Amino acid sequence: MPDLRFFEVGSKIDVDQATVLTSARLAVPEKKGSGFIEACAPLSFSGSGGDLSGRDGRGVAAFFSDRRYLAQLKSTRAEFVFVTQAFADQVPETSVALVCASPQAAWSRLASILYTPRAHDGSSAVHPTARLEDGVILGVGAVVGQDAEIGAGTRIDAYAIIGPGCRIGRNARIGAHSTVYCALLGDRVKLASGVHVGEAGFGVAGDAKGLVDVPQLGRVILQDDVSIGAGTCVDRGAFEDTIVGEATKIDNLVQIAHNVRIGRNCIVAAHAGLSGSVRVGDGAMFGGRAGIVDHIEIGDGAKIGAGSAVFKDVAGGQMVSGYPARPSRQFLRETVWLEKNAAGAASSRDKEG
Repeated sequence: MPDLRFFEVGSKIDVDQATVLTSARLAVPEKKGSGFIEACAPLSFSGSGGDLSGRDGRGVAAFFSDRRYLAQLKSTRAEFVFVTQAFADQVPETSVALVCASPQAAWSRLASILYTPRAHDGSSAVHPTARLEDGVILGVGAVVGQDAEIGAGTRIDAYAIIGPGCRIGRNARIGAHSTVYCALLGDRVKLASGVHVGEAGFGVAGDAKGLVDVPQLGRVILQDDVSIGAGTCVDRGAFEDTIVGEATKIDNLVQIAHNVRIGRNCIVAAHAGLSGSVRVGDGAMFGGRAGIVDHIEIGDGAKIGAGSAVFKDVAGGQMVSGYPARPSRQFLRETVWLEKNAAGAASSRDKEG
């Protein structure tokens, strides 16, 4: 379930009340399961291996909105599943189908009631429950929330904010006006001025009531020796974690979206953007203004040329360039061919004129 260091959990919701809140209906009116929704989880919830603290599925709500995940629907352990009428008969016998027009929006409305990000209680700039080791330096106006932990030798510059429950390792540096929420940072992590770590990722769903933000219930994990340039944003995961691996270096004004996982020793240049759930192997490199669409995999040691737009997976060690991105040698040959033919066409027109 969401990390309780970062989220408050509300009271369980009666299933009849849930149907009113979400404009859903029970596929089988007399089938209400345990009668209460107590937690929200992805469709892939398994009820094992520590998933939602070992919860067996009782009281857990999930949603199905993409037929690509039909196998997950059929095997889910969630007791309640929001689903459209067309797929109601695919919900397992052990689950309760809640039929609605927009399952993701319905799930989001419930999740936003059940889970609320913890906020600084405002009692003092450095909360009495925060734990700071020897040698921590706090700049003027720095704020440290309740239950936060900061390791020895770390410096928090002026007006930076460390949210409730966050963990920062030793000999780290958090730049002026940076914010850190829902995050675990390793040793020697460096954030330049104005970096924002752990804000909500961009997720939106809609139904007849209008648009609703999809609650972002994951965390950000920055491993040892990560450095991030000024103005960069690293969003927390939607339910999984956003992870940046050891010694990865990220430039100014970069966007790292929710659920992105970046390997070790990677380089990301300014103005690059990695969309949600992108997976990046160790040692990959991204030129300035490179853009990666969601759910793409970038292999170990791959190189993404500046200004490229990547729409499909890139194999390990491959170098791609262009829009859309393709192997760099191919891109260069096509560019040369286009220039020659364009010059030839222009010359012919001049002669005819």
